[in-house]
Amino acid sequence: MPASVEFLAAVILISLSQSGNLVSGRSFSIDFKNNCFLKDGKPFQYISGSIHYSRIPQYYWKDRLVKMYMTGLNAVQMFSHRYVPWNFHEETQGVYNFTGDRDLEYFLSLANQTGLLVILRPGPYICAEWEMGGLPAWLLEKPNIQLRTNDTDYMEAVSNWMAVLLPKMKGWLYTNGGNIISVQVENEYGSYYACDYNYMRHLQTVFHFFLGEDTVLFTTDGNRDKEMKCGALEGLYATIDFGTDTNISEAFDRQRRFEPQGPLVNSEFYTGWLDHWGDEHAMVATQNITTMLEKMLTMGANVNMYMFEGGTSFGYWNGADYDTRYRSVVTSYDYDAPLSEAGDPTEKLWAIRDVIKQFRNIPSGPMPPATPKFAYGFVTLTKVGDVSSLLNILSPLRPVQSQHPLTFEEMKQYYGYMMYRTTLPRDLSGPTALISPLNGVHDRAYVSINGVFQGLLERDITLVTNITGQKGDTMDIFVENMGRVNFGPKINDYKGLLSDLILGNDVLTDWNIYPLYIDETIAGGWPHSKSQQSPSVSKNDLSAGPAFFMGTLQPNGLAWDTFLKLNGWTKGQVWINGVNLGRYWPARGPQQTLYVPGPLLRTSQPNEITVLELEKAPEHLRILFMDRPQLSDT
Repeated sequence: MPASVEFLAAVILISLSQSGNLVSGRSFSIDFKNNCFLKDGKPFQYISGSIHYSRIPQYYWKDRLVKMYMTGLNAVQMFSHRYVPWNFHEETQGVYNFTGDRDLEYFLSLANQTGLLVILRPGPYICAEWEMGGLPAWLLEKPNIQLRTNDTDYMEAVSNWMAVLLPKMKGWLYTNGGNIISVQVENEYGSYYACDYNYMRHLQTVFHFFLGEDTVLFTTDGNRDKEMKCGALEGLYATIDFGTDTNISEAFDRQRRFEPQGPLVNSEFYTGWLDHWGDEHAMVATQNITTMLEKMLTMGANVNMYMFEGGTSFGYWNGADYDTRYRSVVTSYDYDAPLSEAGDPTEKLWAIRDVIKQFRNIPSGPMPPATPKFAYGFVTLTKVGDVSSLLNILSPLRPVQSQHPLTFEEMKQYYGYMMYRTTLPRDLSGPTALISPLNGVHDRAYVSINGVFQGLLERDITLVTNITGQKGDTMDIFVENMGRVNFGPKINDYKGLLSDLILGNDVLTDWNIYPLYIDETIAGGWPHSKSQQSPSVSKNDLSAGPAFFMGTLQPNGLAWDTFLKLNGWTKGQVWINGVNLGRYWPARGPQQTLYVPGPLLRTSQPNEITVLELEKAPEHLRILFMDRPQLSDT
């Protein structure tokens, strides 16, 4: 399930046999007679690992790639669907960003310099536990759009995106002197309900048009007949994915039923697994991985380990799953992978390296060490103010007035938070039920009356909360988008208030809806800039409900990685020096710390910390910078 379309769905292959880049005479193809890949006319087997450039700061890209190379991999998968996330590069329709941490071609260049081949997985859908599986939320502005089908609106958007992305990739094809040896079309499409072959044929045509007829195109699907049947298409080489709980022979027999000849390929061999909020921290035993990896390599199979490094879903980029209910994925994408969330070699990496040694020569030289870590200690924060009192700062434009609630997508605010405000239609003689009758709160709503927090509503879990108040009192509904569904049939995941709320017997109407520019405001210096300070708040005002807090980490000449623990805090978001680290929720777990990359820190100026606590801050108002992560609440 995890990824196939991931961010720019690039599978980076680290090439161990370092033959120089030959501008001419280079080829990569499938030898159906001898059941293998051919690179420059010679049989080629890859041992690959997945890495998501969108989950790692650009500063560390080279470090991670070199560690993968020194492990002995000859291939890396980098995703925009596991891989190249479309929404990471086109957050707003028609506005493309390939700079900084989004500079995909620079990442390809670093991989090339390191000696890595690339298996590109550009989507358009990637899963990867990434927000909406990499699809941009603005697609949902068309309410009847049928995602991942031959729907006219969807295919127009996909074709426009591919017309931007694929020409950038063409020069990086191995046959053109680059390092991309193969390209995935879509991702785990057989797991999607639509089973639309016309859609897959259209994508095949688009990829051939921009990349050429000779480019090796492939699909990846799960280990079930239905998934292989709906995901495979003639002319696209069908590969399979599975983990350590699978019988290898049965899985590859299934691939053989759809590809009778050609190389055996496990495109996603799971080295770990993801965490949802409220789960136990997932782990996969090293012995199980190494035993199975050795068996597959002995068979001559090509293997990509998913993940080799997972990284972090900074900001709002985490996805969610929906089986019997909505479950949001945690911020850390450590994945129990061979390289940790912070890029450090683990015992699992060394064990995998020992297996690879049996099949090829390992590059000589030392493995780059773990990045230095530092425990900066405690920082005490002060309260800036409740969100309800800060709307003039966070939403400087006039609110949108509407008889009924509007979604995030209708408001063109795709991520983060929005405020819905109305007034109580009558006196409430006692606690009165506020109801989301159609489970229309997506995903979590914090309810205040006249600025006083009274309760919350949560998708699939809490559909009713009791409130009190008088006619004309101001009711604020602060709604959190906790990440769109990234896998399965419910990826049309609209956010905000999707239906009316009912108070007792009254349908609430006449809403003022505030889009909140929280990230932009914090990046602009608030609340630390004296010119943007809000009215002072009593130090004793620690009432519950959404509120901002601020503090500074004083410089000590070091800018080393660290881990932020918010012991006693409930749920919220953290920014350091204007960069959104992601969500914390220690009260639900399992993740207890947020990874802070050293390059974000200043060595000669105070580091500005901003915390949005959504429910209740502890009286001590302290946060702790540690030198090690805690990804399990045990």
